[in-house]
Amino acid sequence: MRTVVQTHTRRSGEGFTLIEVLVALGIVAVALLAGLQATGALGRNAERQTLAMLGQICAENELVRLRLLRQLPGTGAQQSECVQAGQSLQVELRVQSTPNPNFNRVDARVLRQGESVLQLSTVMGRQ
Repeated sequence: MRTVVQTHTRRSGEGFTLIEVLVALGIVAVALLAGLQATGALGRNAERQTLAMLGQICAENELVRLRLLRQLPGTGAQQSECVQAGQSLQVELRVQSTPNPNFNRVDARVLRQGESVLQLSTVMGRQ
């Protein structure tokens, strides 16, 4: 009986070289880093939108409060604190006269830690 012994010789086309593996790892790392940055940007955008929505609620509350007084608001500035969803926001109301004495312009500016979140403006008249 005849026994055949096969010897395996390594051909240059088999497997991956170290350089190929390192290049593939580099490509995967860059793709993962880009995905991580995109996820972070989405999170920051969602936080900004939430803060803008809470700021709008605070500004509208102050403007509605002025309307419910049923009188022309006096000119000047006032500041109040508004807490919404655990966020402490400051609302600055600035009332200015207009060329028509029956109307005043009211600007409601919302700030968080001194940084502007948003501003709403309206005109209020005598009722």
